[in-house]
Amino acid sequence: MKKKNMVWLYWLVESAIMIALSAVLEFVSKSIIPEMAFGGQITIVSMLPVALVAWKYGVGKGVITGFVYSLVQMAMGMGTISKMIMPTSDEYLGSLLNIVLMFVFDYILAYTVLGLSAMYKKVIKKDYLSLAIGVFTVILFRYICHIVSGYILFGAWAEWFFTQEGFYSWGQTIINTYTGNALSLVYSIIYNGFYMIPEIVITTIVAAIIGKIPQITKTKA
Repeated sequence: MKKKNMVWLYWLVESAIMIALSAVLEFVSKSIIPEMAFGGQITIVSMLPVALVAWKYGVGKGVITGFVYSLVQMAMGMGTISKMIMPTSDEYLGSLLNIVLMFVFDYILAYTVLGLSAMYKKVIKKDYLSLAIGVFTVILFRYICHIVSGYILFGAWAEWFFTQEGFYSWGQTIINTYTGNALSLVYSIIYNGFYMIPEIVITTIVAAIIGKIPQITKTKA
């Protein structure tokens, strides 16, 4: 078998395994870590296996892997999604456009961007550093996707959110300082930051450690 075909075979097999591993890590996380009110939670480095495949095989194959993973995420989140797309549900998003925006920003873009983790591989020669910075960047991109989604779709809940128990005076300070669209944006940054910032930090650290293990980072062909 030609080397090029072998690379494709290794990529397909490894992608399937790593997507499954990411799904398992997320499933385990959801069983032990509470989900936030409007979705989102810290997971046990569940994005790292997909990002690692993308880093090893390049942006092209990585984007395909990330897109497939986004479809897996949709399937895993179907319980939550169904509530948002059913007009009879109290959590209905209100319009077909909002539903499309949710799919695009919270799923397709948010997880497909993991395929860009190889963007620094040719300019940063140290594998662990290239992988760590790549992982940091793509999860930051995912965070931005959720910020956009939260701002557009859930910004109306901002004032309610900041008056909940646990925010106390600083929540009221935010409400007094920001209004309208600015308040919606601050809400989305903070809300999504509660789970995405720890996710970025933890996964980047683990990526740096994994990146020092040649048996894991070496492409098979």
